[in-house]
Amino acid sequence: MISREVAQNLQNASWIRKMFEEGDRLRREFGSENVFDFSLGNPQEEPPAIVRETLAGLAAAPPKGMHRYMSNAGFPETREAVAEAISCEVGTDFPADCVLMTNGAAGGLNVTLRALLDPGDEVIVLSPYFVEYLFYVRNSQGSPVVCPTGHENFLPRPEKLEEALSERTKALIINSPNNPTGVVYPDEVLGKLSDVLAAAERKTGKPVYVISDEPYKRIVYDNIRVPEIFNIFPNSVVVNSYSKSLGLAGERIGYTAVNPQAQGAGELVEALVFCQRTLGFVNAPALPQRLIQKAATAQIEISGYQAKRDLLYGALKKSGFRCVKPDGAFYLFPATPGDEMDFIRSAQELNLLFVPGRGFGCPGHFRISYCVDEGLIERAIPVIEKLASRHF
Repeated sequence: MISREVAQNLQNASWIRKMFEEGDRLRREFGSENVFDFSLGNPQEEPPAIVRETLAGLAAAPPKGMHRYMSNAGFPETREAVAEAISCEVGTDFPADCVLMTNGAAGGLNVTLRALLDPGDEVIVLSPYFVEYLFYVRNSQGSPVVCPTGHENFLPRPEKLEEALSERTKALIINSPNNPTGVVYPDEVLGKLSDVLAAAERKTGKPVYVISDEPYKRIVYDNIRVPEIFNIFPNSVVVNSYSKSLGLAGERIGYTAVNPQAQGAGELVEALVFCQRTLGFVNAPALPQRLIQKAATAQIEISGYQAKRDLLYGALKKSGFRCVKPDGAFYLFPATPGDEMDFIRSAQELNLLFVPGRGFGCPGHFRISYCVDEGLIERAIPVIEKLASRHF
């Protein structure tokens, strides 16, 4: 018999995966060209030239011991390259010993939560949220507390954060640009959240750590700037991944960076290194670390994503859907007309696959991932219009 908790979680497994599996079934039945699968956020853009060139160079002339174990925190050269990139972003020198290379952002989040949480500690999660956050918190025996954003713009509301805080609050997870909405949280809003957390810390005498999950930070449009978390929240940890920015989702490479101004920063870094080892990650993959040494500041070409956003957003608005225009990432999160699951089933009847908003803690919406071929979007638009005619 498997774990009761896992058995229960299997019943509530990711809606993204459920819809992806439904897509496989429909493709077998109707053919790939007749199925419009917008369920999975699997990066489509190929890695930039510097990644391919570095990989070819490593294959042709590998450094001695390239595939051996290294420090649990990662190769010193890689940590230094990441720290230099962070320094350019935040406008001040960032120490390499505050950087830990991780198995993607997911590995970084799990390591960070394990390092911070005692059983029963609370972690505030802003909804809509990435579907796995609640599981990650529970993995470390924490208790997730869902705090809703405003559905008219999906921005955090300071008064709601204040209501969600308690004596047991240990952390707040922020995800901007956000999955599933694509919204970027502006400086003004984050500054108000910082004021709320500072007041709570003065009251309890304990820090509330802001964990900023930033895999989409470099995929932003219309000259939008993503605020620097380290410059706003003293007690902060940034978790990032090269899955989206470099198109390396399958390589599982990312990092966790601790604000050197955070309370107990040195101890927290030591805890991260310990948890990296004892959770079984041991270290981030060696070969991708070598790539990041050369490509820490590189990124994919995002103009294609922006064009797809504009094409699909325009079609949705024309068809009558209410939708906040994304600032970044590669998702749209429209409101459903009428009952959410009735709408999702109606879409499936037309071989359109969307992810219901309840999977992100936000019923009454649905997520569309537009990291797909532009041709698929163009073929899907008349089908989306047909779907809209059923519901408006």
